[in-house]
Amino acid sequence: MTIMAQGGSTMGDEPTWGELLGVFVVVASVPVVVGGALVCAVVGLTVWVSSAVRRRRAATGVRPGDPS
Repeated sequence: MTIMAQGGSTMGDEPTWGELLGVFVVVASVPVVVGGALVCAVVGLTVWVSSAVRRRRAATGVRPGDPS
């Protein structure tokens, strides 16, 4: 039975600059996409709610600045 010694590094090769840049771009794009979707959702909901309020005011005849 022959025992073989492990030679060299056990960690493998270090990543190149291109690989590091690619990993950075992928990792950085996740919060940008999630944050962008969140901003779009908040802006869309705000516009939707304000338009519903505007329609309700127009239907009841209430105008901004009119005494109640």
